[in-house]
Amino acid sequence: MTMQVVADIGRRFSTEDIQPWHRKAWLREVIGREYADVEIIPPATAPLFNEMTLYPWQDLQLSVIHSNSITIERGAREISHPELDNYFAVLLLKGRYVLQQQGREVFLKPGDMTLYDATRPHRIHCPEAFSKLIVAIPRALLHRQLPVAGHYTAMRLHGEQGMGAMLSPLIQNLSQQLHQLSTQSFNASAHSVVELLGLTLRELVEPDLHLSHSRALSLLKVKQWVASHLQDGELNSEMVAAANGLSSRYINQLFAEEHTALMRYVWQQRLAHSAQLLTRSNWQHRSVSEIALASGFNDFSHFSRVFKQRFGQSPRAYRQQSARQDSVVITT
Repeated sequence: MTMQVVADIGRRFSTEDIQPWHRKAWLREVIGREYADVEIIPPATAPLFNEMTLYPWQDLQLSVIHSNSITIERGAREISHPELDNYFAVLLLKGRYVLQQQGREVFLKPGDMTLYDATRPHRIHCPEAFSKLIVAIPRALLHRQLPVAGHYTAMRLHGEQGMGAMLSPLIQNLSQQLHQLSTQSFNASAHSVVELLGLTLRELVEPDLHLSHSRALSLLKVKQWVASHLQDGELNSEMVAAANGLSSRYINQLFAEEHTALMRYVWQQRLAHSAQLLTRSNWQHRSVSEIALASGFNDFSHFSRVFKQRFGQSPRAYRQQSARQDSVVITT
């Protein structure tokens, strides 16, 4: 009997099989069905090209993706589907990759990895043609290895140091052997990959971070609630506490473990959110004051002042600089 190899069970999706006028809508529908509901910003001058092949991998899924430059965004209002409650471990093979989530921003080079929560707001910007691998991991499965995995999204897993130097080559080698590996052998490797990812993420834990699992999960819950309510300009510590069933004092004790306070964290997240909106092409027709309001700032002069303190330039200058940088990337 002929051995079934992994390549035989892959599902391929490519924009090249779709009429050009329908590619954006089609790609958005495929990504929404297979990964998460997102908005897609195609490249300004290059054609929209994206090819993905998905391989079931025991409880996981491995995706091999080749694409032209693209930006993918998931806001707080996109629908979450229970069957897509996953973390995504991303391994960059070629090109450049920028991920923003939870107020953090990570830049990958080929061989590096990062993790993000597919159900939470995030932004992915790839300014040039790229290739990557994505390992989709059910939330419950990764939490068995690391209950506070959600704390370590949008952080760089170095492909040449520590446990990352073992994990990254392992996943790359597996992806290169899909035409030779039997499905049985491939599925048997899934547990080892999840276990190794958990060990790699643990290396990111700061030495002075002493939260117990229950406290860490409470902090993560508060951060996720804040992320979905940043637009509320009246948001205060009492509202956050009441919504999460915790006292303001306890929440601030949790944030003190990260050397900050609740409302300071809220302001940081609002500023990060406003900076993201200022760089999004689908927000270019919106005024800076509208972006300030969408990020929870009711006082525009205060917004301009704190934005300049944080980023070293006014919101308008920040937007103009981002537009110039994107133009340089596209034309070089």
